[in-house]
Amino acid sequence: MEKQGKPSLFRESAKTVEARIEKLGEVQAFVDKLLECAACPIKTQMQIDLAIEEIFVNIAQYAYAPETGEAEIAASVRPGEVTLRFTDGGVPYDPLARLDPDVTLPADEREIGGLGIYMTKKVMDELHYERRDGKNILTMKKKL
Repeated sequence: MEKQGKPSLFRESAKTVEARIEKLGEVQAFVDKLLECAACPIKTQMQIDLAIEEIFVNIAQYAYAPETGEAEIAASVRPGEVTLRFTDGGVPYDPLARLDPDVTLPADEREIGGLGIYMTKKVMDELHYERRDGKNILTMKKKL
């Protein structure tokens, strides 16, 4: 929507893709286009891209294993904030329920896994998980 020649301050879109790692670039490009329209700072865009990679790759690798399924990515940009919602119909999994890894330990002494969601928690401002209607829904917010 445009008003008096100025771009709208609110943009929203959704995309459904097959949950395969090869689709990561397509998902990031979809979100990046909205962020660019909102004049998102490049540092913030890179942080959001990191979070997208961590969440989408986890869906692609584990949600439907050993098969594949769909993932929906919804993005909305409002003045000062972007919200991303990842929805999949895979096995129930709340990535936020896992304890954060002890990053004070040397890498060879840490348990395997959990670092990606830990990094996502660090770069995003809010994360919320729910299981509704047989679907995993992870919502992330980032201030712009």
